[in-house]
Amino acid sequence: MAENAGHEVIDGVRELLPTLRERAQEAEDARVISAETIKSLEGTGLFRLLQPAAFGGLEADPLTFYTAVRLIASACGSTGWVCSVLGVHPWHVGLFPAQAQQDIWGSDSATRISSSYAPTGKARKVEGGHRVGGRWSFSSGCDHASWVLLGQIVTDSENRPIDFRTFLLPRGDYVIEDVWDTVGLRGTGSNDIVVSDVFVPEYRSLSFTDVSRLVCPGQELNPAPLYKLPYGSVFSYSITTPIIGMATGAYDAHVAYTRERVRVAYVGQKAAQDPFAQVRVAEAAAEIDGAWTALERNMTELMECVKTGQPIPLDLRLRVRRDQVRGTGQAIRAVDRLFENSGGRALKSGTPIQRFWRDAHAGRVHAINDPERALSMYGGSEFGLPVPADAML
Repeated sequence: MAENAGHEVIDGVRELLPTLRERAQEAEDARVISAETIKSLEGTGLFRLLQPAAFGGLEADPLTFYTAVRLIASACGSTGWVCSVLGVHPWHVGLFPAQAQQDIWGSDSATRISSSYAPTGKARKVEGGHRVGGRWSFSSGCDHASWVLLGQIVTDSENRPIDFRTFLLPRGDYVIEDVWDTVGLRGTGSNDIVVSDVFVPEYRSLSFTDVSRLVCPGQELNPAPLYKLPYGSVFSYSITTPIIGMATGAYDAHVAYTRERVRVAYVGQKAAQDPFAQVRVAEAAAEIDGAWTALERNMTELMECVKTGQPIPLDLRLRVRRDQVRGTGQAIRAVDRLFENSGGRALKSGTPIQRFWRDAHAGRVHAINDPERALSMYGGSEFGLPVPADAML
């Protein structure tokens, strides 16, 4: 049933693409995705793809989710980014204790959750839970969510670090501060979350130790293979996928523009006849295809492991992270190649190519896309060295 429903979601997303393209500039100008757009996407079932079936979700294959995100990002980078982030959170919440999931979806299965995982606040262990407070940044799509996931290092009464946990807070426990004014991904509304020392019960937090071990309390309620995948694989690709989508959108826009473009500097020659332009397009296409093919292979192998009950080998987890950061790099190289071959008219505000170029580079600076750590872990493992602990592995 989830497979058929997944196809229906993809079909629904495809129907919305022309509208999303038309609204891309509007989202950029407003610095937030419109409520109308979110409602339309909700109607496709997109935000339920990775949500537990126990709470009205589809428990779809991750590839279905990534495919939908890539399509959306190919029409509007900011919308694709927000959909990917909001869409992956139901999977993460599915790892939390059952009571936390009940709190979120018990009365409304369409409840959405934003996040800010970088531990920039404070969390202190107290009886029955934790005291949490501070400021967290870059919570994409927070205006369209009524809960938030916040990552934080936990300290004891003597301020010593004892754990790294993710906390779930309802809208009444935090304030959104509008600080998002950027050169790229302007429409994501990735504003700050401010919390003033609130109590979070124990069941509404999850240790990254359990997440890394792939043994979480939510798996009792949600036994599907989907919830046995590594967080570092599922989440990291939710960041790379929209960037691949932006590169795809830039490619489509560039090809359509170049077919009709006349290069004045070359005595009226059509740009499409330039063999060097043809080479650049081929190079960009190969980069995009390579990034997507690796994603498909890796997620297929991960799902095969969890479906058959096999342990996920460390070398596969390392390869996923290797290919994920490389995939982001390939998408960026493709966008750059296309942009530099688009001519001066591509610089005009409102054109798709410059917006995709800015959005992709904005997505590139996300911490999960830093290549050195992931590539070093992979290379060190190949040389027989110990692999350091890493929450994103």
